Amino acid sequence: MSLPAIPNIFKLNRGTGSPRRLQDNLTIFLFLLPGLILFLVFVIYPIFQSIYYSMFNWKGFGPAEDFVGLDNFKNILGDKVFMIALRNAFLLIVFSLLLQLPLSLILAVMVGRDLPGRAFFRTIFFMPYVISEVITAIMWLFLLNPNPNRGFVNAVIVAFGGEAQPWLGDTTLVLPSLFIALTWKYFGFHMLLYMAGLQNIPHEIEEAGRIDGASAFQNFFYITLPLLGSTIRTSVYLSVLGSIQQFILVWIMSKGGPVNASETLATYMIRFGFVRFQLGYGSAVAIYMFLICVTFSLLYQRLTRQPDYLTGL
Repeated sequence: MSLPAIPNIFKLNRGTGSPRRLQDNLTIFLFLLPGLILFLVFVIYPIFQSIYYSMFNWKGFGPAEDFVGLDNFKNILGDKVFMIALRNAFLLIVFSLLLQLPLSLILAVMVGRDLPGRAFFRTIFFMPYVISEVITAIMWLFLLNPNPNRGFVNAVIVAFGGEAQPWLGDTTLVLPSLFIALTWKYFGFHMLLYMAGLQNIPHEIEEAGRIDGASAFQNFFYITLPLLGSTIRTSVYLSVLGSIQQFILVWIMSKGGPVNASETLATYMIRFGFVRFQLGYGSAVAIYMFLICVTFSLLYQRLTRQPDYLTGL
């Protein structure tokens, strides 16, 4: 007696699965297509367009015909103002890493724990980040007004017997003044990142440390900080890139002055590209900024590629 023929199940699955897989891939592609088009039009195309225009002495009107090769890139490196902008970007990065981020972490630990009224403090500390940079800059312009009758900061200093200071008119005070405004604006954002990281840490681990006799400082430095490693790396990454690309607040408050003392890479690019209509030169500055950001991103991701302690918990 012969056995009935057994259908080839695997063959049927392959036959019916291929169209289904093709349909799924087509659906995914159609969903990604609008974002891909926007990315190509507003990111990739401007990059190649900037590379093209950086090779010309172009004023922004008509076709680019005055080809200069790499002269714009050489002239930028020989410009003292560009070096000042690089120095200021480096100083903003150092100030952010040494002052802004530690302050944000301390406040996150305080507000995210059992601090009375912590919901109120969370709102107050995060509110500056919600305000636009333009409004923030205008507000700090009023606060730092050199006239004691109009500027709140100088009014307080004069009331306590001090002398009014030209905060944005002194070459030695303008950069710290801008950094204070930047810190007030952005430390709430980093505080929110740290608070989200703290909420992902199981309380049982810290309780086990306290049971083993660890003090509050030991618990923080040997348990909390290592478990916040991925969050701290993200915060540092965003802070450095933000310092390199800082423009709106600096431009409104000081326009890079006085005497280029607060010049940043972005204000330097805008000054030549759109104020002086040297768009070829400004495009070369944009390429330098792009290379700096990409180089930092690649090196930082490679150097900080560490296992997340929370993945095994």
